[in-house]
Amino acid sequence: MGQFFKDAIDIVTEYREFLLRGIGYTMLVALIGTMIGLVIGLATGILRTCPTSKNPIVRVLQKICSGIIACYVEIFRGTPMMVQAMVIYWGYAFATGDTLPMIPSAILIVSINTGAYMAEIVRGGIISVDKGQFEGAAAVGMTHWQTMIHIVLPQVLRNILPSVANEFVINIKDTSVLNVIGVTELFYFAGKIAKDNYLIFETYLVVCVIYFILTFAITRILRLLEKKLQGADSYVICGSQSDPNAEIRVKKQQEVPND
Repeated sequence: MGQFFKDAIDIVTEYREFLLRGIGYTMLVALIGTMIGLVIGLATGILRTCPTSKNPIVRVLQKICSGIIACYVEIFRGTPMMVQAMVIYWGYAFATGDTLPMIPSAILIVSINTGAYMAEIVRGGIISVDKGQFEGAAAVGMTHWQTMIHIVLPQVLRNILPSVANEFVINIKDTSVLNVIGVTELFYFAGKIAKDNYLIFETYLVVCVIYFILTFAITRILRLLEKKLQGADSYVICGSQSDPNAEIRVKKQQEVPND
């Protein structure tokens, strides 16, 4: 057992440059891919919830756009990211005769895959907003886009933050499948290290611990962010709005010590 821990420590110290480089690329691809995927999800969510236009041409275009988005979501949610990576990377090479750079390819693949999941997450968040807010915005003359940007999306972003955080954590782990096209992320370097030192179990156990530390730390940080966005929940409204003495009192007020 002592030799096992010694080998694990030697792997971390001897190959720390490879491990740090792998962690950097993994976090870079996961973070940028999640952010772009969220933008895709917001755009598709707004488009899919647009009210049906009275103009017949615009109405047809809306149906076509909705159909394309539905196909995109179903295809990328219904196929593994590993297969998507192979199809996109080698499909581009087949069509153009040249290959994309590895890291941009990885970001593109993760972004498109994440966007499909984000599209449904955002759509669910928009639907969950009370319809009275849409009606109130329309009553004061706001367009659909103005309603989304100024009223709906701020609420949606707060409500879907746990799902977005979950997608980010999933992407940190799922970047490991991108080694099939040669992306130099953490799992790719684990394979190189194992081939170099022949300590296969020890190497992959070290990488497993690194993945756990990354996901655990990110999860805790994002939970703190969620609590900050939720605001204070320890207050109660006392009295009536028509009563000038009505006030908002905090339940858990700090008591001032008596001298």
